[in-house]
Order: sequence, then structure tokens, then C-alpha cells
Amino acid sequence: MIRWRTMILSIVALTVTGLGVLLLGACSGDDSSGAATPSSAANSNVSSAKIQVVAAENFWGSIASQIGGNKVSVTAIITSPDTDPHDYESTPSDGRRVASAQYVIYNGLGYDPWAGQLLDANPARDRTTLKVQDVLGLQDDDNPHRWYSPDDVLKVIDQISADYKKIGAADASYFDSQKTTFETVALKQYNDLVQAIRQKYSGAPVAATESIVSPLADALGLNMLTPYSFLQAISEGTDPTAQDKATFDSQIANKEIDVLLFNTQNARPDVQRLVDAATVRGIPIVEVTETLIPEDATFQDWQSKQLQSLQKALAQVTGR
Repeated sequence: MIRWRTMILSIVALTVTGLGVLLLGACSGDDSSGAATPSSAANSNVSSAKIQVVAAENFWGSIASQIGGNKVSVTAIITSPDTDPHDYESTPSDGRRVASAQYVIYNGLGYDPWAGQLLDANPARDRTTLKVQDVLGLQDDDNPHRWYSPDDVLKVIDQISADYKKIGAADASYFDSQKTTFETVALKQYNDLVQAIRQKYSGAPVAATESIVSPLADALGLNMLTPYSFLQAISEGTDPTAQDKATFDSQIANKEIDVLLFNTQNARPDVQRLVDAATVRGIPIVEVTETLIPEDATFQDWQSKQLQSLQKALAQVTGR
């Protein structure tokens, strides 16, 4: 009797164990969205020859992709021109991407706080992180739009290349070659335009609807007349002071500026009013955007197109 009881208990135990294995297998598969869970994605990275990279924004992602070439796989979280990076709210899918990444690039400077939160929520000892703010040694309240500074872009390029060589040491020479090609060939038109505008139009008075282009104006030697407090307020979604508004209105009315740089991704009514007023006064409007347009453009093509528009507008006003 005891023997039969022992056999029955053994059968029950085996059955329960089998069910547990089946349930565990079901739980470790893909979720309802079709995205791999962090654990399964991490395991796939081990067998992949490519470094798995996540960039918070597509402008940094484009640079990272071109430096990495066929040795990396880059996913950018913010890609749509309709998305305001300042107000973006991360999703569970973003969390899975970050959790499975070997290398994460984000801006910092209060621009993408959700990226830092995702990293804190998904710690990994073997993950490398590039925070642009730290690379550039900037404070939290500094202008966050560093991809509009040619010098800062070069510093980020150097850091990405160095990180790639640490993560994929066996491909170090390949990454060196990619970096050289990117800087000397891919960025040539961009660099040439920056130099040409600086040499020909340095000191030209310009205005802008927000602080996104302040680093670029500095690099080009342009004289940004718009009060920085106005630019910062619009960028942060707050209301500029009455004095700043009056100053801007006066600059437009008196045609004190040659060109107005307008971020089309932030066309709130008070900004559109300034654009309309400048148009009436015959002041050229140069459109810029915060992220890549089109979203599949390369960093250099996007920036070069905007620089060409600025160069054309300055030539139109100055006759040079």
C-alpha cells in the first residue's frame, strides 16, 4: 500500500513539474506587442556580431549608425517629426529596448529625462552609456541643443568611436576607418557650409524663435539679437516676458534683423505671429527643425539643407 502511494505521489510531482516547465516557456516568449522581453533580447545580443545600440533621438542615432557601419545595429526612440522630445513619455517598448542594449546614447541637459529614468529602471553592468552632457562637461541649465554645435558634434563623434572600440575591440581598426570617412567625406558639405557662412556673413544680425539654433549661430559668427531669455522661454514652453516680446516686435518692425530662423516643430500661436510679422516686413524666414526631416535623412543631409537655406537667405539680404 505504501509502495502504491509512493508511486502515485511521484507521478503527481512529475506532472506538476512538467506543467511548470510549459508555463515558464510560455512566459519567456514574446509579449503581445511582438517585442522580445529584455531577457530574450539580451540573449540574442550575445550571439549577434553587431553591437546593439539605442539612441534617444534620431540625430544622434544617425551619427552612431554611420560611425558603426555594419558592425552595429542602431535603434532611435524619437524619430517622428511630430514628436516633441521635451514632452516625450517613454513606453514599455522603449524600456525593453534600453534593457537589451549594449550601448545607449542620450542627450541629457534636461532634454530627455525619460532616457535617464529608463536606464535607472533597467541597470546592466555590461552596458555602456554616453550622455552628451557629460561628454561636453555642461551644466543642467545649459542649452541642450548640442547637435546644432559643429564643435560639439565632433566631440560626440570622438566619444562614440572610442566607445565602439572598447565594446568591439576586435573591430577597432574598422571603427577608426568609419570615423575618418564620416568626418572627411560624409560631413564635408556640412563642414564646408559652416566655414563658408562664417567667412562671408560673420556678424550678420539674425533672430530666432527659440534657442535651438543658438549654438549654430555662435559657430557661424552670426549676431543673435533675440534676447536669450525669450529663446529659452519658447523652448521650455513658457511665456516670454512682456519686455522680451516688445524687443522682438521692435526688431522685426524696424528690420533690424536680416533673417528669422524658425523652428517649424514649435509653431505655437505667438511664434507664428512673429513669423507672419517678419514675412510682411520682407524678412526671409529660414525653417529649421528639432529632429531629422525627413525622419530617414542622415544627420549631414538634414543639417546641410538647412545651412543652404540660411546661406541663400543671407545672400538675398546682403547681396553678397
